Amino acid sequence: MIGTGYVGLVTGTCFAESGNDVICVDINQAKIEGLREGKLPIFEPGLKELVLRNIENGNLSFTTDIADAVSQSRIVYLAVGTPPAADGSADLSALKSVVDTIAPHLIQDAIVVTKSTVPVGTNQWIYNRLSELLGREVDVASNPEFLKEGAAIDDFMKPDRVVVGVRSEQAGEVLNELYSPFLRTDRPFLVMSPASAEFTKYAANALLSTKISFINEMANLCERMGGDINDVRRGMGHDQRIGFAFLFPGVGYGGSCFPKDVRALASMARDHGLEPRIMDAVDEVNQKQKNVLVNKVDSHYGGQIAGKRFAVWGLAFKPRTDDIREAPALTLLNYLVEKGATAQVHDPEATGHIRAIYGNKLIYCESAMDALNGADALAINTEWKVYQNPDFDEMRTRMNDHVIFDGRNLYEPDRMSRHRFTYHSIGRPTVYSDQKISLPAN
Repeated sequence: MIGTGYVGLVTGTCFAESGNDVICVDINQAKIEGLREGKLPIFEPGLKELVLRNIENGNLSFTTDIADAVSQSRIVYLAVGTPPAADGSADLSALKSVVDTIAPHLIQDAIVVTKSTVPVGTNQWIYNRLSELLGREVDVASNPEFLKEGAAIDDFMKPDRVVVGVRSEQAGEVLNELYSPFLRTDRPFLVMSPASAEFTKYAANALLSTKISFINEMANLCERMGGDINDVRRGMGHDQRIGFAFLFPGVGYGGSCFPKDVRALASMARDHGLEPRIMDAVDEVNQKQKNVLVNKVDSHYGGQIAGKRFAVWGLAFKPRTDDIREAPALTLLNYLVEKGATAQVHDPEATGHIRAIYGNKLIYCESAMDALNGADALAINTEWKVYQNPDFDEMRTRMNDHVIFDGRNLYEPDRMSRHRFTYHSIGRPTVYSDQKISLPAN
């Protein structure tokens, strides 16, 4: 497994857990030494336990010696980063460098498999490049990942489906055997061309991103027109053609996949002479949605927040991860710092990454309640479970003023009314601390 980032480490560990001998390779010596000691560079529930168990039983090892690892391996997975370039396209420089590096060390019947998210045509490029370097054909397959951060182990162990793009029947059979322990409940093993497999990953992420941007745009409109987006969402989601997945309004999506994959798909469309109107709109809506809490804060205080004290709950882009890449919380933090407000922040896992960016510009709190001390307002970015049923009476005692800006709709407006909070949420009417709500009769 070349690359020990999120995808490579989860994939390699899960393959080891099913009885395979897995060597994970990375050029970062410090990371490899840490992994050998069970120190993980990412937080993912359940992963550390699997890493430690498989190191102990000898199925999983870590090295910087790529030549030695490749020369021992029948299947060579490529799981290196493909970050976005300035124009939104995928930067394949690291992947191409790895292909050149592994070529001299591939055994005769090796299968090279791309796990990285790569543009359509990358498999063909790897095949051509290896044929050029070695003077013989090498089997090159594509096996896109569909892991959700925070649930990656379950996603891998109990996949909805496994997608592989292969050039030979033999490669398909080998990969089918590799995945067979995870497909015992008759989940489909889908074999297709490499180009189709590469495209499937982008198309799936693009559709999920589209659902998020769509419900966020509907939420903003619903709020202006006096409706409640949660009622609308329920009315939509029970339609079996639509469903509830990814239909929750909020402060926009972030992370390492959706933003870059939407932009990369749009870039591919332009490269082929097409105008990616939907993808451009999805990205534009999402970028604007990251400002939704900023706009609510700005409107509430008339732009005068200098000297105000804000508690900020949630820094990671989603719960059960420490990933802050393109996290909506960053937009809010930048605004608070720029305007001269004090931000007291809390997150169960992501605080260290935030501290590396903001240093002493923020106040870092050990608990969610501590972040409320003396606060004029609370802003919620991430729906961690620890935030979902707090003691509102204690919150009132700790806070200087009782205003909540909820970017994830964690609470019901009538409950906030009973506890006398001014409550701003997404796609629902604002509740004011002195306002009584009349609920519709059942």
